[in-house]
This record gives sequence, C-alpha cells and structure tokens, in this order.
Amino acid sequence: MALNNKQIKFLRTRAHRLKPVVIIGNAGLTDAVLNEIETTIEHHELIKVKINAATREDRQSITDRVRRSVHAELVSQVGHIATFYRAAAIPSIKLP
Repeated sequence: MALNNKQIKFLRTRAHRLKPVVIIGNAGLTDAVLNEIETTIEHHELIKVKINAATREDRQSITDRVRRSVHAELVSQVGHIATFYRAAAIPSIKLP
C-alpha cells in the first residue's frame, strides 16, 4: 500500500509524540529484533525504531530491510529514528 503525501503528513503528525519502541543495537538486525518489530507493528500500526548504526549507509540498509521484512511503509527517517506504518486487519488509525 503506497501512501500519498496527505497520509504521510497525517502519520508523521501522529508519530511526533511517540517514543521508539524497538532499538536496534550493536548486534544489528537479528531475527529476534525482526520478530519484535513484527509483533509491535501488528499491535500498534505506527511505530518508531531507533537504529544505532555507525554510518548513514548502514542505517539506510537496516531501514530498507525492516521495511521489506515486515511489509510496512516508511513514514519518515530522521537521524537514527525511523517511523513505520502498516495497517492492521482492523485498523485503529483512520487515514485521510
């Protein structure tokens, strides 16, 4: 599901008050971390993930892998924080 600009702006506004719920540390993106992201996004729909990677390219690579693995849309990425959205079976967030 591709998001349009109005939906991205709406989700970024809602995500502003959120804290990162998953932190990817020095061990990198493991299967356990991916499972945690999957479980969390299934429950919350809109989540922030903190990516502690050394370089910008590493952060981008991890962000792309998370997006593909959990079939989510990247709403925004600012520094070490990436925001992802995936609609639940019964969505609680009503997109414009």
